[in-house]
Amino acid sequence: MRVALHLAYNGTRFFGSQTQKETKNTVLGELENVLKKLGIGQKVVASGRTDKGVHATMQVCHIDLPPYWSDIEKLKKVLNKMLCDALHVKRIIHVKDDFHARYSAKKRSYRYIIKTKQKNPFESDFVTFLDDVDFKQIQKNIKLFIGEHDFKQFMKTGSDVKSTTRVIYKAFAYRHKDCIILHFQANGFLRSQIRLMVGALLTLNKEQIQEQLNATHSYKIKPAPPNGLYLAKITY
Repeated sequence: MRVALHLAYNGTRFFGSQTQKETKNTVLGELENVLKKLGIGQKVVASGRTDKGVHATMQVCHIDLPPYWSDIEKLKKVLNKMLCDALHVKRIIHVKDDFHARYSAKKRSYRYIIKTKQKNPFESDFVTFLDDVDFKQIQKNIKLFIGEHDFKQFMKTGSDVKSTTRVIYKAFAYRHKDCIILHFQANGFLRSQIRLMVGALLTLNKEQIQEQLNATHSYKIKPAPPNGLYLAKITY
């Protein structure tokens, strides 16, 4: 019986989402460890990976449950009692046997949150504090990413992918209370792509971003900090 789990997590607590040989302190490492205690040893498959420090308000995973765990509402309650406070199962739903959390996904949405207020220790893990941001310039330049592009210059080195071309469906910036929020929706993202796009928006002008996209010039971009980034939605 295949089910999908909708997860929310505080990425500050974990060394990324994917399981690793070096540490069990990852989102899936924590989840699989608790599942094993409940007699569920199957591998958990996520819609994609998030880096160390990156959060999620809705990560989607799938797993095949043994028959004796047919009561998925009970499973959700038990999991949330046993998981660490930084990880929460929002929903568990039945899905078709051919559902795949990663390959069935059509769109992925992320948000990046910036504050220009004075930095404080209570929010520093969850937003990026910056002294000065040209909001109007970001609003204009973020639209350059919309469409199909080769993002090979907006990818962390060492990534192993078949294609670096991605389609950005939405890219816009808006204010919400005292926050500046950047929203990106695409068919997929390369490793650290969003953090590098945000880094470009904060440091490069329109012409420079276009040159970086067209690969006519390569600018050294520092990726934006991970703590302001949230995986917000997976669309199937």
